[in-house]
Amino acid sequence: MSQAVPADGPLPCQRHHFSLPEDFHYLNCAYMGPLPLAAERAGIEGLRAKRFPHAIAPEDFFRPADELRARFARLVNAPEPNRVATVPSVSYAVSTIARNTGTGPGRNIVIVHEQFPGNVYPWRRLVEEKGGELRVVEPRGDGVRGEGWTERILDRIDGGTAAVAMGTVHWTDGTRFDLNAVRERTGAVGAALIVDGTQTVGAVPFDVQALAPDALVVAAYKWLLGPYSLSLAWFGERYLDGIPLEETWIGRRDSENFAGLVDYVDDYQPGALRFDVGQRSNFALIPALSASLDLVLAWRPERVSDYCRALMADALPRLRELGLRVEADRWRSPHLFGLGLPKEVDAERLKEVLARHRVGVSFRGSSVRVSPYVYNDRTDADALVAAFAEVMAGC
Repeated sequence: MSQAVPADGPLPCQRHHFSLPEDFHYLNCAYMGPLPLAAERAGIEGLRAKRFPHAIAPEDFFRPADELRARFARLVNAPEPNRVATVPSVSYAVSTIARNTGTGPGRNIVIVHEQFPGNVYPWRRLVEEKGGELRVVEPRGDGVRGEGWTERILDRIDGGTAAVAMGTVHWTDGTRFDLNAVRERTGAVGAALIVDGTQTVGAVPFDVQALAPDALVVAAYKWLLGPYSLSLAWFGERYLDGIPLEETWIGRRDSENFAGLVDYVDDYQPGALRFDVGQRSNFALIPALSASLDLVLAWRPERVSDYCRALMADALPRLRELGLRVEADRWRSPHLFGLGLPKEVDAERLKEVLARHRVGVSFRGSSVRVSPYVYNDRTDADALVAAFAEVMAGC
């Protein structure tokens, strides 16, 4: 029996909601969030429903997905749940958005250096087919990433910019960007702002109404603790009348009337439902993600963020003392950060030591990416420090 989530005050450790091994220190939610027990039960129950398909009613194709939209809308403070589309991946949603973004000679798309490829390849294809320039903005190049990077992005946005597509933080090391400044700049020149919130939403507050992006895309299998192959995308006014990647039956007006599906109509369902993937009514994945979102909503992202910050408050100075580079707090997210390695550290030996200490992290670019969540506690942070202390002692 799982314990109730406290409604107020500091969030206690929530490991009891998960079936993680007791002897493993999983500090790798940015790789993949573990499925909560409640989501596991909901997914299994949904999968079992197909044992007897006659019991699956027409409303079961619609109601669970609509309830999922409502949960996600609450999480990101979006007033209209029907602006949320259910898609299989970030690349699917970004491809949809790129299809509806005008570019050509004299126009440009701005992205960030070493951005996650799902938010890169669709833009490369767009400028290749339609013309224009893909502007990739790098950090300063002197080992400093957060400071000045947003200013470099702002400098590359001009009157020819059709869209800026970037993450809330950099996925390899949690470097923060000033999205408010980017939104102000894109608004001034009439460019679209497309935000990949995969590595933030669920762990840090995100307010669609406050930022007013033109689209927000989130893969559900990380900080939303959902199953793989399910993502959510919120669409602003700029894209709501766009053309979907697929011409699905369920995205059409009155598709709830199964007897009338052969009465073909050109009109779409309202809002962003036209952008839903075909066969979106997944009877296992949608209930599983809904169960996970219930937990995330109960925890509240601001408390999750505070929990991760407090958890690593003692460990980060100790890691710096060992000679590892850690970004300044202002430019580093509390739930996701990179540890820059001195040149003398052998990465393969480090991996062996981490494995022996039963510590799970990711190696991304030149950083070791650490990403704690609410199932971690002080023993996990201490194990991380102990592993690095052993490695650095041998250098």
